Amino acid sequence: MAKTEELLVKIRREGEEREAQRKAAKASIPYFNATSTPVQIDALVLIAEPEARRVKVAPFQFKNKVAAIAVFDPESAETKKFIAGLKAKDIEAKLYAASMSGLEHVWAGYKFAPKKSVEITGRVDIETGRFQDLLKKLTDLEKTKKEVLGFDFKTFNTGQLLEVLLAGALANRASDIHFDAEEKDARIRYRIDGLLHDVVPELNKEMYPFLVNRVKLLSNLKINVTGQAQDGRFTIGLGTKEIELRVSVIPSEFGETIVMRVLDPDSINLKLSDLGLRGDDLVIVEEQLRAPNGMILNTGPTGSGKTTTLYAFLLHKRNPEINIITIEDPIEYHLEDIEQTQVDDEAGYTFANGLRSMMRQDPDVILVGEIRDQDTGEIAIQAALTGHLVFSTVHANSAAAAIPRLLDLKVKPQSIGPALNLLIAQRLVRRLCKNCKVAAPATPEVKAKVEKFLKALPKRVDRAQYKDIKMFQPKGCAVCNNIGYKGRVAIFELLEVETEIEEMLGGNITEAATQRQALKQGMVTLQQDGVLKVITGLTTFEEVEDAAGAIEW
Repeated sequence: MAKTEELLVKIRREGEEREAQRKAAKASIPYFNATSTPVQIDALVLIAEPEARRVKVAPFQFKNKVAAIAVFDPESAETKKFIAGLKAKDIEAKLYAASMSGLEHVWAGYKFAPKKSVEITGRVDIETGRFQDLLKKLTDLEKTKKEVLGFDFKTFNTGQLLEVLLAGALANRASDIHFDAEEKDARIRYRIDGLLHDVVPELNKEMYPFLVNRVKLLSNLKINVTGQAQDGRFTIGLGTKEIELRVSVIPSEFGETIVMRVLDPDSINLKLSDLGLRGDDLVIVEEQLRAPNGMILNTGPTGSGKTTTLYAFLLHKRNPEINIITIEDPIEYHLEDIEQTQVDDEAGYTFANGLRSMMRQDPDVILVGEIRDQDTGEIAIQAALTGHLVFSTVHANSAAAAIPRLLDLKVKPQSIGPALNLLIAQRLVRRLCKNCKVAAPATPEVKAKVEKFLKALPKRVDRAQYKDIKMFQPKGCAVCNNIGYKGRVAIFELLEVETEIEEMLGGNITEAATQRQALKQGMVTLQQDGVLKVITGLTTFEEVEDAAGAIEW
């Protein structure tokens, strides 16, 4: 019986849609297809729900004073009266013929719609005083969880809920906010210092779609499309400060999953001395940044802080007397007095094409977000050889692996050596909480290993500052959410490309051969830099090994 009813419903719906298509053809207007046409929920503020149902109209898009309206009868007096009312408000109406089922599909969005008309700007303006109160209130994950679960699920305001989640993320220094749909409920997690933490492990499943649609609406994504991945972004306005959220939505088994990357401009407003470079490494970086031309390549996995480091280089070089241009995918942070451009594959503005165009803009310093193909690599190399200072990244596991990676991309070996000035590899390790870390005196065995390790370091490392070995272990307190760590610090290895490495490029250069030469030149490895940060009390051996592999004593 159920199958028969389903079949009858399907036949009736198909008949409705055929009739709507017939009306569309007769009136010479487009047909509204509810299954494929994106619906912008905020457009519904053009008419109250009771009036929309009486007139049988449904605004589904509104931008730049143009409204797309789904109508049941384009010729009815009520429809024409509604359109005339819009015209009086200087709003142009574009009509679409729809079935009643199509109208019901749009009207269902009224439960998500704002109470008053607002322009779609992709921006959340938060009253500064109220937000500051939230930041002071939501100082740990438990308080954020309690605040969210205190909402009345029957009468809650999605905007207020999202505001609490955003404030909690900022107060707890989260880099990402994860919305995960599960079989019986949903959960919200923050990524803090590289690790995910539950903030709401069991969010009411009825509440979750409202929250997802609010995020999609702000990000200018399609509300009624749930079976495909979508990317967008929106901005939180906090008075004079703006924080951007980069949004990724993908379909999953039990609903849509969202990850929002929190792009706080304060996190990249760093001086070179804030990056965690040792004194001898800082000298090398400053010297290379004074070079008039050449390339500095940064390597490491996603999330290792490469962009933050290169932005610090740009800020160090920023000067009204020089022209700095970037090409990024995407632009994560907006930097004042620096010309930033973004890859747009659909428009043909790729890294390679953008870099070609950029060369006609008379740049002094260029940032290329990533070298991922031969064209981009060769153009960037040529830019470095022709009087420009170029910063970029390449995916490689070590500084020594960057050159073989460029060769794998078919970049000409004879150009690589003269163009490269400095290769960097970096990772992020969690920093011990200053408030609660506990002294952990080195055992005789560890002390002997450390002393042997110090003797083997290159001469440029000042061993005197490491004589007093200070090691600590995490404990956990209210300041660090009882984790024992708060914040992260980078560990680095720097490889200056000298004559010997240039000469090696004439043969079959390998990562192992480059690494051996780098060590001869006095390179301090990631692990060695990590150990130095352990014995000065910044982090732990476990963190260094998690980031850079087992320590080779």
